Amino acid sequence: MVFIGFHASHEQIAPSALLDAVIGAERAGFDGAMCSDHLAPWTPAQGHSGFALSWVAAALARTRFSIGMVNAPGQRYHPVVIAQAFSTLAEMFPGRFWAAMGSGEAINEHVTGDGWPAKPIRNERLRESVDVIHRLMNGEEVDHDGLVRVHRARVWSLPAEPPPLFATAVSTETAAWAASWAQGLATVAQEPAALRRVVDGYRDAGGTGPCILQVHVSLAESDELAFTIAREQWSNGLLSPPITWDLEQPEDFEAAVAGLDEEQLRTAVLVDHDAVSLADRIADLAEIGFDRVYLHHVGTEQSRFLDVSATELIPALKERL
Repeated sequence: MVFIGFHASHEQIAPSALLDAVIGAERAGFDGAMCSDHLAPWTPAQGHSGFALSWVAAALARTRFSIGMVNAPGQRYHPVVIAQAFSTLAEMFPGRFWAAMGSGEAINEHVTGDGWPAKPIRNERLRESVDVIHRLMNGEEVDHDGLVRVHRARVWSLPAEPPPLFATAVSTETAAWAASWAQGLATVAQEPAALRRVVDGYRDAGGTGPCILQVHVSLAESDELAFTIAREQWSNGLLSPPITWDLEQPEDFEAAVAGLDEEQLRTAVLVDHDAVSLADRIADLAEIGFDRVYLHHVGTEQSRFLDVSATELIPALKERL
């Protein structure tokens, strides 16, 4: 049976309300949760961006299921700091924390004042960072001199079992590259043929562990209202990499989507007014080859979505998957 998770969007919801939402998600029957890790929202209309590491600790303390997060070490986060943070979470909450490691976006990383490297360099920096993090979480003293620099670092409070580090990827090439070091793959919903290529690229290159899919949805009483929610809160969905990697400010995203065909949002967000219909659409994507599916309702109000998930959406998904 496919694992059905809840995605907590820090960009849209205040941390306190998001904590209530993830507690509600466990009560609604979701199998686990994950969250984003941003310094800024995608657009000014979203208006929030809590600190993910603080929030994850609180969320794990208030729930019993697993919770993971996306993380981009190497610029805003030094890998030694991340190794210490991840080790602490895993020591306090054994077997319940995981992270999906990515090369990052300028909207979060430019604040250090360092230059924003090209994608191949960011990938190389990510690989170095992940190696450092693994070594530290395994109890080694680490020196490293490369795209990241580490001097005689050691993490003293270690978990019995280090948390798994997955890779984020939206392209076949990145998925295949990540297969050599990741303990699983996390991607976001896109056109089914493209998703199939990403999964196949990872598996064909020897990738192991779970394949995770994040799906943006907008579920409301009517299709019109659901689309309005998506347009007002997730207009950034009209953009895709490499554009999204390099914009620095929420206002830049707002300007970049101006004039684009808003109907194209329906390719990035599953807009629906019927939970059973939405379940079928999600299941079609999951059956491409995903072990876990995390649902992100793009509205700022999560209570109705959680209620409908408990009574209709999750039962329909579990019946189908």
